[in-house]
Amino acid sequence: MKTSSILSLAFALALLFTSCGKKDNQAEEAESPTDALQAFADKAKEMGKRETVDPIDFRKLKELMPEELIGLKRIEATGEKSGAMGFTVSTAQARYKGDKDESIVIEIVDTGGIAGVSTMALATWSMAEIDKETADGYEKTTQLDGYKAFEKYNSTIKAGEINVLVADRYVVNVEGNNISVDQLKEALKDINLVKLEALK
Repeated sequence: MKTSSILSLAFALALLFTSCGKKDNQAEEAESPTDALQAFADKAKEMGKRETVDPIDFRKLKELMPEELIGLKRIEATGEKSGAMGFTVSTAQARYKGDKDESIVIEIVDTGGIAGVSTMALATWSMAEIDKETADGYEKTTQLDGYKAFEKYNSTIKAGEINVLVADRYVVNVEGNNISVDQLKEALKDINLVKLEALK
């Protein structure tokens, strides 16, 4: 996701959650779409109460990107710190390529500057339980190494992604083409999530 899109979406969600948060939360036995939206907004409001911090230098995020990933060579590594409307995020991205047209893109985003709202914008799946199968693949929320995660894979075209939420501020995205699910998971293991969580 482009950083400008992240900032725009975070700003829009901030306005939405502020509006929804003003309504009284009344429990009903059957959850309507309105109730679901309210629960979503309440969770975002709760996350938003956490202390905001300045995003770390994107160069520290780039350091977590290995030169080689499951046998694929890194062909590009970029990073930036961007802000708009008072929101700031740090982003690092690395691209990897193999000899047989395999490719992986790793993206790490630090949303520290916009706390809960930005996390919701980047990881809406973290607020839900998803378990879906189709003729071509699946998508589901899960736990990977103790972190909330989202998996999506299309077995027909051998493409998929794994997204992980770390410390409620870092979002790690691993996307691959001509790659198996197991390879995506192995690639994620090469990113030191424990070290990422400890970054300040």
